[in-house]
Amino acid sequence: MTTFQRDRITVFRFVRCNVDAATGVARLVYAFDDGEELTETITISGAPFVLDGTRAEAVERALRLLHLIAGVSYYKAAVPRQIRIDEYAIDAETAGLLDSIYENGLGEFAYRNGLDLRGRIRFPADSSASQPSTASAGKTKAEAPSGGILPPPAVAGRDVGVAASALVAIGGGKDSLVTIEALRAAGVAQTVTWIGASPLIAACAARTGLPTLNISRQLAPPLFEYNRQGAYNGHIPVTAINSAILVLAAVLRGDDQVVFSNERSASYGSQILDDAGRVVAQVNHQWSKGWAFERDFGAHVQAHVAADVHYCSALRPLSELAVARQFARSDRYDAHFSSCNRNFHILGERSANRWCGQCPKCHFVFLALAPFMPKPRLVGIFGRNLLDEPSLAAGFDALIEYRDHKPFECVGEGREARAAFTALAQRPAWREDALVARFADEIAPQLGSDAPALDALLAPQGEHRIPPVIWEKLRAHFGS
Repeated sequence: MTTFQRDRITVFRFVRCNVDAATGVARLVYAFDDGEELTETITISGAPFVLDGTRAEAVERALRLLHLIAGVSYYKAAVPRQIRIDEYAIDAETAGLLDSIYENGLGEFAYRNGLDLRGRIRFPADSSASQPSTASAGKTKAEAPSGGILPPPAVAGRDVGVAASALVAIGGGKDSLVTIEALRAAGVAQTVTWIGASPLIAACAARTGLPTLNISRQLAPPLFEYNRQGAYNGHIPVTAINSAILVLAAVLRGDDQVVFSNERSASYGSQILDDAGRVVAQVNHQWSKGWAFERDFGAHVQAHVAADVHYCSALRPLSELAVARQFARSDRYDAHFSSCNRNFHILGERSANRWCGQCPKCHFVFLALAPFMPKPRLVGIFGRNLLDEPSLAAGFDALIEYRDHKPFECVGEGREARAAFTALAQRPAWREDALVARFADEIAPQLGSDAPALDALLAPQGEHRIPPVIWEKLRAHFGS
């Protein structure tokens, strides 16, 4: 293995990609300059996949999109100014999407590493690459309007937006479980899908009683050695990568929906303040869970990959608090779910390990569920009452954006945390707990009108990509 010299690297290369329909194994190959090849492997179970001409073409388009998006895991090691695609060309629309995913998705990475990526990332667009128009699918190229090329044809032969089969991403936390149960109530056929080998996610998936799909992702081994040799490291837009993996799986399998569980709060970033209290930056840890990514990626998939593969988040119109309220309506997953990111690497031994109690995710989930769940039930889930531990004050202060910015984590908005505290301060079961009492006595008087009522944050609102026929059923389910 050659020595990795981060600051001498000038080019990041997308070398090639391929997928074997007989085994379901996709290989994504990258390199820096003319150095060693970095090969990532994705394995989608269910092979062999029978691909006719139309589906084979859609698989190739989905594979290339995944190749381009997953490259962010490697590009970040050196962030060179030049990007090269060796085997195929991309049009200006695809290049623009990738510029946005890399620049915005690496926002926290850039902030923590002291880098400015604005204007630095430019994917090479080729004017000779085909650019689908917005005309409807189902026509032949000969029927295209003058000067235009139609989008990829529908692969599965179904009407766009009417779910016949959905791949639903599960992460082991409350959000995806709310989506799964809502889609079940709506009568949507679904396959619960996850990437990686987490025992916790596998247990939650099994608990649903639905068909499951476990996808393997193996990063290129040299990347870990590069990290030891001084590569840049940090947060990447992993939801963007997972979204592209599930789109490839959907096209291979013939599913027409790819569904995630990102609520509207995900679009809200952390406000970084200077010493004078002025906002100097906004960094969204979960940018690829936000609306801008969902909107642009979903539209791109239908225009450039397969017209009848629809990508959306089933929870986009909901706040984190609304999702928590929905989860609290059933105890089906109390002994199985966890949103604690710290413990996803050490799970599988004891259920007590599902919550560390120290990280922002533990703090926020406990706070968000507290207004909607009986206290003994919530304390039983976590094994402790986090709101009665004075040592955790700083962590909860960050959630309400008091003397600190919102944590770089997948947590709700500061106003949601403030609304939850405000509601708990009025309830006898919670108001004597140390952090709730502290909020009521010390913090609430400083907020004034900045403490919104809980009910104001529970109504569905905002843009989304949920097909209308499904959203009508989901809205009724969430409101029941």
